Amino acid sequence: MTSRLYFAAGFAAAVAALVFAYLLQYIGGLEPCPLCIFQRVAMAGVALFCLIGWIHGPGGVGHRIYAGLAGLSAIAGVAIAARHVWLMHLPADQVPACGPGLNYLIHIMPLQEVVSTVLRGDASCATVKGSFAGLSLPAWSLIYFILLTIGALVGVLGFGARSGSARSSD
Repeated sequence: MTSRLYFAAGFAAAVAALVFAYLLQYIGGLEPCPLCIFQRVAMAGVALFCLIGWIHGPGGVGHRIYAGLAGLSAIAGVAIAARHVWLMHLPADQVPACGPGLNYLIHIMPLQEVVSTVLRGDASCATVKGSFAGLSLPAWSLIYFILLTIGALVGVLGFGARSGSARSSD
């Protein structure tokens, strides 16, 4: 497997997840909560680093760097999705109260406070809005991020680091 093929596969996987999320929102009518939006940001990070790796097609160290950056985005996604799943399993009396919407928070708070507030979650994040095969959508997102993290770890370890051209390393 070449570096370009490895990153093209990662890019396709991340874009497919984002397309699915937007289809659920705009066609399925499922409005995303703030944690869902942050999961999309993490997925976009995976897609971005895979896109750059696909375009560059590095071998050796460059391959590992791009895979590591995509992996860090995927790990962030794991953390956010795990928090989301945890909130969904809290007893009703322990769920934080609903707060203002993300757009409002962005306009009135510094970015660091917005991130902190959103990651605390609220009742809108604890509500199961959709499920498939007995698992909530955030649980599926967590599984997908774990698989992307494993794929990135495999890339960091050097699998797929062979350059598609005659050069042997970057």
